[in-house]
Amino acid sequence: MAHSHAHSFEEPRRPRLAAALAVVVGIVAVVSVLGMVLLWPSSDDVPTGAGPLSNPGVSLVDATVTGVEPFDCGSTGIGPDNTPMVEGDCAQITATTDDGEDAEFTLDPTRYVGAGMNDGDAIQLIRDAPDGQEVVFQFYDYQRGNQLFVMAAVFAILVVAIARWRGLFGLLGIGVAMLVLLQFILPALLAGGPALAIAVVGSIVIMLVVLYLAHGVSIRTTAALLGTLFGVGFTALAGAWATNWAHLTGVGSEDDHLLVASAPGMSLSGVVAATMVIAGLGVLNDVTVTQASAVWEMRGLQPSAGPAQLFKSAMRIGRDHIASSVYTLVFAYAGSAMTVLLLLTVYRQDLMQFITTEQIGQEIVRTLIGAVGLVLAVPATTAIAVALAPAARTETDIDGGDHRREPHAGGAHATDPS
Repeated sequence: MAHSHAHSFEEPRRPRLAAALAVVVGIVAVVSVLGMVLLWPSSDDVPTGAGPLSNPGVSLVDATVTGVEPFDCGSTGIGPDNTPMVEGDCAQITATTDDGEDAEFTLDPTRYVGAGMNDGDAIQLIRDAPDGQEVVFQFYDYQRGNQLFVMAAVFAILVVAIARWRGLFGLLGIGVAMLVLLQFILPALLAGGPALAIAVVGSIVIMLVVLYLAHGVSIRTTAALLGTLFGVGFTALAGAWATNWAHLTGVGSEDDHLLVASAPGMSLSGVVAATMVIAGLGVLNDVTVTQASAVWEMRGLQPSAGPAQLFKSAMRIGRDHIASSVYTLVFAYAGSAMTVLLLLTVYRQDLMQFITTEQIGQEIVRTLIGAVGLVLAVPATTAIAVALAPAARTETDIDGGDHRREPHAGGAHATDPS
């Protein structure tokens, strides 16, 4: 079934521009894929550490809680070196594994008082069965696979129901992004490759697929892509400079120390800069697509407007989008760092001393660099879209009904999977 972009006017055919843009996009795609091939890590170069479940006789098993018996374990709320601890009872837990084996283990006050546990809870246990010794069980985590699957399914159904084909293609784009992230970016970083180059190449490949898959092949989409490439390039350069200037080492938590020990060839400071590129991709894609669409719609509403007037009209939308997108970045960080912010409130630590620590400083710099790249991408994308949008028409052309269609970047009509 054929579809077409819903614009307020019929766009003129511009085969030469479409062909030229197709060549440009083709070059970008070839260079990006070539870069990915050159940066692709060998499986031998990707470190594989020995985790707690890799020891002989150790396995992870599913179980169901059958009994919870609280008891006083002498927790006073104060640990070694006056470290705060949860005050309260411990609990002796009995459970039955899915294989029918009886299991028994103890929960400390942090787990029992802080989170609680009840009969019937579906949990995961570490089963340790050394040769010639008694089997020992330890609590690992709750089972939540079914819950996550249901929430993901509801999300996908709503996206497809409301956005229809665009929503479906958007979900496919998420799959492509995760594939690039898991199969290329993460292994290449662990192998000690150039972190910034890996992030840039991976991001460009993701955007090439996601943009055209979700929004169709058209000159308008290509304008959004070029604006996105500008944002990615600026964020990469600014991220590398900011990481060095702020002396961000990438080692700010216990997990970072563990990562350094597990992958000694990896530069965590480079990873910090790389995450600045990847973290802002979603919002960057959002604003560039919106600005390109705004220019096209403004052209339909103001067919005789000159480039300067068209730019100003689209930027009025862009300024509103900048404000809301910056809020998105800040609140996203505040939500993810809520535990740390709560600790700041409890300890009443000096604010300046707190925000300049490595752990918090990384997030602040990442947010600021991402926000600056986002802000600059708006006028850049708007200018690119104005340059690529159909030219202004005279009153005679408008009254005469000179309405023609604009081809895709590849020379065919644009498709709109909506």
